[in-house]
Amino acid sequence: MAIASSSGYDGIELRFVENEDSLWKLPTFRAPELQSTKRQLKDSGLQISCVDTSCRFHFPDPHERQRWHEEGVRMADLAATLEAPGIRVFGDTIQGEADRDSTRHWIAESIRYLADRIAPTGVGVWLETHGDFACARETASIVREANHRKAAVIWDPANCYIEAKESPQAGASRLGAAIRHVHFKDLFIAHDRWSPVLTGEGNLPLPEVQAALRQIDYQGFVSFEWEKKWHPEIPDAKVALPHFARWWRENGER
Repeated sequence: MAIASSSGYDGIELRFVENEDSLWKLPTFRAPELQSTKRQLKDSGLQISCVDTSCRFHFPDPHERQRWHEEGVRMADLAATLEAPGIRVFGDTIQGEADRDSTRHWIAESIRYLADRIAPTGVGVWLETHGDFACARETASIVREANHRKAAVIWDPANCYIEAKESPQAGASRLGAAIRHVHFKDLFIAHDRWSPVLTGEGNLPLPEVQAALRQIDYQGFVSFEWEKKWHPEIPDAKVALPHFARWWRENGER
């Protein structure tokens, strides 16, 4: 929180805190500490742009999907309390003997069910472009099938680029107004392998991502994603977060 505030960020996206992804379990996000957490955010001038869940709806077993529905409800309640507009969910990966069409249907059905359950909170259910359904065409088809006004998309152009070989222009134009949140990172890609690097030091077409966002007149958050939990070898957040903020200020108006 302190690094984001001092670096000039407008908000933060919640994922893991104290190595826990079910954030509703933590004292920080439960009464009586929750009100103190909200005050700290307000005093830091930060909004919660999105609350990330680990919900995956690709399971053939309906009981397993239901377990993730309940997790989504708990996380949406927390998001509403923190005044966050949406929760992130995944598709994500075609399982075992399942096929693409059935998996797509389970994901869409789950998103619609969850969106109905949490409708009183006003929180949206945002599907990230990820895994076997990373490309914009697949993500858009799931959101259409979900057919709920609170179902939308988190566009991760790096995922689309490395997993679906999709250009930023193609992804953004297909998803368009369904995009509610954007993940932004740089990668160095060579010989079908990739690694996270400081913004501007990789070979993702970042100017094309920015141009694509301008083309669709995107007005939401662009969330810098720095996955040190999965890549412990990369620099610390105290280096990467200020670096991205400087890079964005210098390059954001191109």
